Amino acid sequence: MSKKISFRLVDPRNDVEIHLPDGRVFSGPRGAAAGDFLQAAHRPVDAPLVAAILNGDLRELTFPIEMDARLQPITLGDSDGSRIYRRSLTFLLEMAFSDLFLKATLTIDHSLSFGGYFCQVSGRGPLSQTELDLLKSHMQELIDADLPFERQEVPLQEAIEYFRSRGYEDKVHLLAYRKKDYLTLYRLGERMDYHHGYMVPSTGYLRWYDLFATGGGFTLRFPRHNNPTELVPVPEYPKLLTAFRQYGDWLERLGIDNVGSLNDAIQAGRGHELIFVSEAFHEQNISDIARQIAARRGETHLVLIAGPSSSGKTTFARRLTVQMLALGISPFPLELDNYFLDRDKTRLGADGKPDFESLDAIDLTLLAEHLPRLIQGEKVQLPHYNFITGKREAGDVIQLHPGQMILLEGIHSSSPRLIPDSLAGEAFRIYVSALTQLNLDRHNRVSTTDTRLIRRIVRDARERGYTAAQTISRWEAVREGEKLNIFPFQENADVMFNSALVYELSALKPFAEPLLRQVSYGTSEHIEAKRLLAFLEWFLPLEIDLIPETSIVREFVGGSILYDFKIWKGWRKL
Repeated sequence: MSKKISFRLVDPRNDVEIHLPDGRVFSGPRGAAAGDFLQAAHRPVDAPLVAAILNGDLRELTFPIEMDARLQPITLGDSDGSRIYRRSLTFLLEMAFSDLFLKATLTIDHSLSFGGYFCQVSGRGPLSQTELDLLKSHMQELIDADLPFERQEVPLQEAIEYFRSRGYEDKVHLLAYRKKDYLTLYRLGERMDYHHGYMVPSTGYLRWYDLFATGGGFTLRFPRHNNPTELVPVPEYPKLLTAFRQYGDWLERLGIDNVGSLNDAIQAGRGHELIFVSEAFHEQNISDIARQIAARRGETHLVLIAGPSSSGKTTFARRLTVQMLALGISPFPLELDNYFLDRDKTRLGADGKPDFESLDAIDLTLLAEHLPRLIQGEKVQLPHYNFITGKREAGDVIQLHPGQMILLEGIHSSSPRLIPDSLAGEAFRIYVSALTQLNLDRHNRVSTTDTRLIRRIVRDARERGYTAAQTISRWEAVREGEKLNIFPFQENADVMFNSALVYELSALKPFAEPLLRQVSYGTSEHIEAKRLLAFLEWFLPLEIDLIPETSIVREFVGGSILYDFKIWKGWRKL
C-alpha cells in the first residue's frame, strides 16, 4: 500500500521558479519580468534577446511571472524574434517621422527579401538624402534615450476616437470591424499606435537599421534572423518595385487601399465586383506576357517560370499556355521534377535528409543534354521520377515540332545554373509571386510570406492531408531554400507576375481558420497558428461561389478546371 500523501493549505511563496530548456532552474521574486529572469540566466548567444515563450505562449520580456513556469528565450535569430524586432523598428520610424514631418504621411508599403521595407511619403515630395539623414539621426536619438514602449489596453471606442482625432481614417475604418471591445496600444512619448503583435521593451534594443532613398520613396533596412546583427548588402530591385507599384496603382483604381476599405466593400455587397475586377486584372497581365513571348517567336525557345512556394506558379503556367495557344503558340510543358537525381544520390541538408530544395538535387547534366536536342527537333527519351521508389525511370520519347517552345516551371527556373549558357539568349524568364500590397493600414503590413503560408496550409490539407501543424513545421525550411535558390535571382526575370488577389485572404479565411484551431496547444506550431488566427480576425469572410474556376485562388481552395489541363497536340509522343 502506497504511503499516504498529505495536503495542506499554505501561503504563496515570495519566490517563483523558472525552468529553462537546458535544464537549469532559477528562483526569483514573484512578479519579476520574464526578461529579468532570462538576463539572470544569461549565457552568451549570437543574437540579442527580444522575447520569451512562457509555458507555450509567446510573451514580451516585460511580462510578469506570477507562478512557477517553463521559460524559453526568443532572440533576434528566431523568426518570432525577428518579427518583433521589425515591428518595433517600424513603430520607432513612425514616431520619429511624425516628430519631424508634421504635415506628411508615412506608409510602410511592402517587404524586400534582403531585409527591408519600402516606405512612401505622401502630402509632400519624397524625402531628400539630407532629410533621410535627419530622420535617421532622430531615430538614433530615441534609441540612445532607451525610451520604453508602454503597452496598455484601452476601450475600443476610445482607441477609435484617438485615431480619428489624429486623422488616421484607415485605422478608424479597420477598427470598425473589430469584434473585441478593447485594443492594445503602444505609447512612445506623447504618441500611440497599435501594432499587430508584440514589441521589444524599449528603443534601446533597436541597434541595427538603416535608411536609404529608393525609387521615389525610401527603404528601412533591418537584419534577417539568420544573420541577426548585420545588415546584408542591398541589391537593386527595379523590377520588383515596378511590380509592386503596378499592383498599388490597380488597388487605387479599385478604391481598395487597405483592409478596412476591403471590409467596407464586402459589407456593402461588392464582393462579386472585387472578384471580377481582380480576375480581369490577372487575365490582362497574363495576356500581355503571352504577347511579349509571341513577339520573340523565332528567338525564344524556352519559357522559364520561377517563384517561391504557393505563389500560384502551376495555375499561372496553365493560364499562360491557354493565352499562348490563342496566339498560335503550342508550348511543350517539360516537368523539372522528372530530372531529380535518385534519392540515394541527392545531397543531404543540415537535417540529414535529402535536400530537394537545392538546385543540386536536379540532374543538370542530363537536362543540359536534353534541352538543345529537343529544341533541334530530335527524338528524346525523357526521364520520369518515381516519388514512391525515389528512383528515376524511363519516360516518354518526345519529338517537338520545329520552332516549338518549351515551358519549364519550377522553383529553380530563375537560376542561371539551370540551363546551359548557350541557351541563355533563347530563354524568356518569368518570376511569379504573391506580392501583397493590401495592408491592414498605413503602418501595419500584410506579409507576402503570411499570404503564401495561409495558401499552403489550405492546399496541403486538401491535397495531401497535412495538418496545419505539419505545414507550419516545414515552412521555415522552405523559406530558407527560397532565400538561397529563388530570391537572389528574381531580378533576372524578363517580367514579373504578381499573383496576389485583393480578396484572397477573405476567401481563404473560412478554410484556414478551422485548420489553424486544430494545432495543439503548447507546441511551437501553436504559437504561429495563434498569430495567423489573430491576423485573419481583421478580415471579413467572403463566399467563394463567384470565384472563377480558372482563378489562382482555386489552386488552393479547390475547384480549378485547370487541375488536369493538358495540351494534346503540338508535339509527338513516339
